[in-house]
Amino acid sequence: MKITVIFENHSGFRKGLFGGHGFSVLVEHKGHKILVDTGVDGKVLLKNMKSLGVNPNDVDYLFLTHGHYDHTYGIKSLLEVREEKLPIIAHPDVFSKRVALKPRLRDISLPFRREELKDLGAEFILVSNPFEIVEGIWGSGEIERRTWDRTVGYKIREGKLIKDDVRDDMALILDLDDGIAAITGCGHSGILNIAMHARDVMGKPLKALIGGFHLINAKNRIINEAIKGLKDMEVQKLYAGHCTGFDAMAQFKMTFGESFEPLYVGKVIEL
Repeated sequence: MKITVIFENHSGFRKGLFGGHGFSVLVEHKGHKILVDTGVDGKVLLKNMKSLGVNPNDVDYLFLTHGHYDHTYGIKSLLEVREEKLPIIAHPDVFSKRVALKPRLRDISLPFRREELKDLGAEFILVSNPFEIVEGIWGSGEIERRTWDRTVGYKIREGKLIKDDVRDDMALILDLDDGIAAITGCGHSGILNIAMHARDVMGKPLKALIGGFHLINAKNRIINEAIKGLKDMEVQKLYAGHCTGFDAMAQFKMTFGESFEPLYVGKVIEL
């Protein structure tokens, strides 16, 4: 399994790569290429792909972890430069209308209509249950909330604001034979819930966790519970970025040492 970071908050250490609020990684395994999320800027996504030698036409599937703008804004740009249709895997709620109230009222939804993207070549596969996408790579399906989650914002239904439970938050699960790895875009389901769900779906120990853990601005109690929970699960490697938050990343580094690594554009992880 090879994972290349295409879009992240930090641009890393190579000339010609750009950072931006958001997340996207490319997973390569046995000839298959699955792009996870598309970041918040299509131009930056495509520039980074070009600099990293990734041809948009070679992507077999796009997997959306959830329907927030900072993980989906690059979809249109990606479709516009492709020559063939692109299967897009997501939860049925991915097109929900969403807003945040702080620091002001603003739209945080997936920014394009389904019909608009279909006209550009998107073929949506909307699922809420775990399933195998290609050999060795699974979609988690909807994640059970056993402990705290990290949901944000509100949905708009019939003109009313309803607290968003972000039920479309999913992870990509990688089968490593003797264990698994999980890629999470933002971790709105709660990083411990995601870890436990991935382990139970596959019936194998979780060896690596990659992505945004959504612990930014979290209370120390929550961060400490996350650290203890992942240690108790004996997760061997943690690769965190995007919405994890500086305080949480510092505490993870102090606890896990060399087993913790921050994400940045251009970083390659081989499992």
